[in-house]
Amino acid sequence: MSPQRRIALVSVLAAVVLIAVKLAAGIATGSLGLISEAAHSGTDLVAALLTLFAVGVAGRPADPGHPYGHGKAEHLSALGEAAILVLVSLAIAATAATRLAGVGEHEVDAAWYAFAVIGAVIAIDASRSVVSRRAARRYVSPAFAASALHFVSDLAGSVAVLVGLVAVRAGHSEADAAAALFVAVLVLAAAARLGRQNVDVLMDRSPSAAQEAAERAIGRLEPGVELRRLRMRRAAGRHFADVVIAVPPASAVEQGHAAASAVEEAVERAVPGADVVVHVEPLGAGGALRERAHAAALRVLSVREIHNIAVLEVGGRVEISLHLKLPGALSLDEAHAVASRVEASILEELPEVNAVQTHLEPLAEQSEGRKVLPSDIEAEAASIRRIVREESGAEPRELRFLRTDGGLVAFLTLGMDPASPLAAAHARASAVEERVRREHPGIDDVIVHTEP
Repeated sequence: MSPQRRIALVSVLAAVVLIAVKLAAGIATGSLGLISEAAHSGTDLVAALLTLFAVGVAGRPADPGHPYGHGKAEHLSALGEAAILVLVSLAIAATAATRLAGVGEHEVDAAWYAFAVIGAVIAIDASRSVVSRRAARRYVSPAFAASALHFVSDLAGSVAVLVGLVAVRAGHSEADAAAALFVAVLVLAAAARLGRQNVDVLMDRSPSAAQEAAERAIGRLEPGVELRRLRMRRAAGRHFADVVIAVPPASAVEQGHAAASAVEEAVERAVPGADVVVHVEPLGAGGALRERAHAAALRVLSVREIHNIAVLEVGGRVEISLHLKLPGALSLDEAHAVASRVEASILEELPEVNAVQTHLEPLAEQSEGRKVLPSDIEAEAASIRRIVREESGAEPRELRFLRTDGGLVAFLTLGMDPASPLAAAHARASAVEERVRREHPGIDDVIVHTEP
């Protein structure tokens, strides 16, 4: 048996004992206060039984029919308890008002055992309240929180009944009915609070504090994302968040996924234990022309890579040129058809563009690289080092060669001033690459990496 069910079962047994003791003492003494407390404990029994049921149901894992789990069973339990409390408290209040109005004769015998019973009840209510409150915090359970609140009202009512019995013993017979009326008011207040809280959950009222915390967490993300919608609800102590964000339209799938993961982590840090679902959408048409053209081209199937996008203004006309990488196995006719669809997609989505020019390239397939013996490329290595010194004023940080199916490939790493603009670093790397290609036509490819 789980700890939650064990605690709920103890509450059921305690409620049964209290009902029997209070009712017996109330009938024996004629005390409406004790009888009202017995009725109150009757609601405790119903509440404890509902809690026992709810904890068992709410603990079930999610299934196809209940994808969000069964947590709302606890809130239904608490709402049922609130309804029972209202009915019982109204009945107690009516009876107490009748007695206070002097209708009929009612004798109250404040015997010693009545004080013994109410003293034991106070001790039990106090202990049950503490145990349920600790369980509510430990298991984040609305059902246990509702029980703890109920037991606190029981404790206050029991103290009021004790005061009423003391007053009756002092000769004020109406004090017992006044104590019963006080108990009814306490029960009504607790029921109203309990009902409001659980109706909010069952109606999916947005938890404002959690929502604000999640919005602040998303707003602090770097790089920033556009938050288009955030919907939150709460059930069984857990928050559920549905988030819609927008990222630049040219973002790759992995970039969109990374942004979604960052949002999930931010919300979970701000609202611990939250279940977060993030939907990613492209930003609207207000982005840069190059980004929008890139996104439009990527929507065409078969396109694997796009680079070297250039936006040109020619005589008042806007033209775009770009390089498309397609699978090398495509025929020229098939590749041209893909390029035509790319051009049409850009022209359709970017009405300000007048013409699109595409350059087709095969997507490089995976090939095997083999190490080259230093003795085989001594002359090439010395020449490349000289070129790097002449172009950058320093030795390359790394120079290595691989032989592939396409030929010899040189890998160069150049150190640059950390404060230099990226455009300047790229221009210097391009100059090195062009000289190596021009002076060593036998080298199939040159890969130049720059770092600070």
